[in-house]
Amino acid sequence: MSLKPTQRSRAQESRAAIQRLYIAMRHLFIRGSYKPLGISGEAMIESIMLLQPEIYGPINDPERVELDGLLYVFQRLPKGIEECRFIKLISREGFEKSNFQPIVPPKRRRNCYRIDQEEMFIEMTRGRSDIYDILTHLTFMYIEAEKIRRNSEDQKLRKKRDWKMLEEIVRREEEGEEYNRDIAYTYLSTLLGRTYEETVEACRRFAHDPDVNSIFHITYWLGKLSTQEAREQNDREISFTSALRERIGHHYYGEIWARNIKEYLYKQGWMDRPVHIISANPHSVMNSFYASAALGQKDEVEDLARELSIEGNAELRQKVLDYALSHGMHQIEDTSGTMITVQIFDPTKTELQTLPPELQCNAEYIEQQKPVILVMDYAFGEQAYETMDELLKPYELEGQRIPLKVESISIMGKAGILEGGKGDIMVPTAHVFEGTADNYPFDNHLTGADFEGHGLKVLEGPMITVLGTSLQNMDILRYFRRSSWKAIGLEMEGAHYQKAIQAAAKIRKSINENVVLRYAYYASDNPLVTGGTLSSGSLGLDGVKPTYLITMKMLNQILSGVSDPAKV
Repeated sequence: MSLKPTQRSRAQESRAAIQRLYIAMRHLFIRGSYKPLGISGEAMIESIMLLQPEIYGPINDPERVELDGLLYVFQRLPKGIEECRFIKLISREGFEKSNFQPIVPPKRRRNCYRIDQEEMFIEMTRGRSDIYDILTHLTFMYIEAEKIRRNSEDQKLRKKRDWKMLEEIVRREEEGEEYNRDIAYTYLSTLLGRTYEETVEACRRFAHDPDVNSIFHITYWLGKLSTQEAREQNDREISFTSALRERIGHHYYGEIWARNIKEYLYKQGWMDRPVHIISANPHSVMNSFYASAALGQKDEVEDLARELSIEGNAELRQKVLDYALSHGMHQIEDTSGTMITVQIFDPTKTELQTLPPELQCNAEYIEQQKPVILVMDYAFGEQAYETMDELLKPYELEGQRIPLKVESISIMGKAGILEGGKGDIMVPTAHVFEGTADNYPFDNHLTGADFEGHGLKVLEGPMITVLGTSLQNMDILRYFRRSSWKAIGLEMEGAHYQKAIQAAAKIRKSINENVVLRYAYYASDNPLVTGGTLSSGSLGLDGVKPTYLITMKMLNQILSGVSDPAKV
């Protein structure tokens, strides 16, 4: 049934909620501080409750604490943040040279510093997307904290026996004393508003991650600080330093990062050699080149990669890295704050006969043209524009402007798929920027046919570059899939990369106007399927096959020296 002119669909309401949320976050950022349960914070909470992001679960239930969503955010926030009343977002301001021990969340790498018992500093060097991402996670955390507080109180606002027993459990846990886990799970289930079975499973998942405190500890501190604010006006507060507000949006870190790379290329004498840029994880290209020779095994690269991905095989991974560094790979560790490691491969220093048979190299092309492959780790949201825009600018030295000879740019990433499952492949034909009229069609030198016949579903079509993966719900995603957009997936960087590439090629003319572009993504989740979001768990070994399938297709086109992919 069609809507009347005065009616709005859930997708329209959701998009309006996202816009209000981003306007609120930008306003608070400019203002410099806010209280999460103050008037401004409540406006953000209201927008998130209306939006109901799929990644957090059904957060509108006033009693039920969303455990998958809670684990998801705590894997991306610094350990111990649940104990802090004051959270300050900072730029890189010298704390890396202090005696404060940095805390780095593994699922969202950033330096964080516990200043004292009540205050946490979190370093923001990856642009606005990173700030919006963490503010959304913090807002969700405060929503769940309020549920825990309410569940811990009776009708007269007195603390229930379950809460007092939780205090004792947390004390014993901290002092290393034994306690009856079955009884502890029972108390905890009441405070979380979940069944005993759900609570036991959540405890197992939290305990499995050493970078996250136990669910007992987190529940206690979230509820404690929430209670202190409600009863004693000990307000929690989020603030932003003046240095962060001053630097954001000015490519401060991206410029330093790009200059370090071009300076390295210049010192190596490689500025006149053709450069192929790949945005991917920092292991797939290295393993494709060197794993077989380093480990002395003739297995297929995918099988070797699967073995290297096993948690206990750190020694094997180090062996491949050591071999790579002595056979043509150079690694530039990030010192700028972008958290983007760069690897540079010189195929002329690689013994081509040791390469796996899956790699199709044109020895004549490599010898004559001497290509250089520059692999940059994944950027995050708007950071993709900042880093690519700065990288594609000419290197400036003593009044000279020396351009990079960029022959191709290949982007491999993880994305949410809208029809299919984890591990399937998406080949975009355009990037559509959510919430704007911006869209970026392009000539992709990869096609869906390149990935057929490998047991994976392959989709080809437009992809949506979203403002944040944690702000999507089913209504918006169904709209993008079923409307005339016919989107195949969502990710956070594609439009930002393409915006920078088009500016460099078409407007600034700093790189070849006909630069070869390759985009391909593998599905990390399907947010339209219940239990298929990122919060339900990582892709794990299921990601090996699509990762290396995409990597090999990209490398074969690069190393063949043929600009027409049909001839590879």
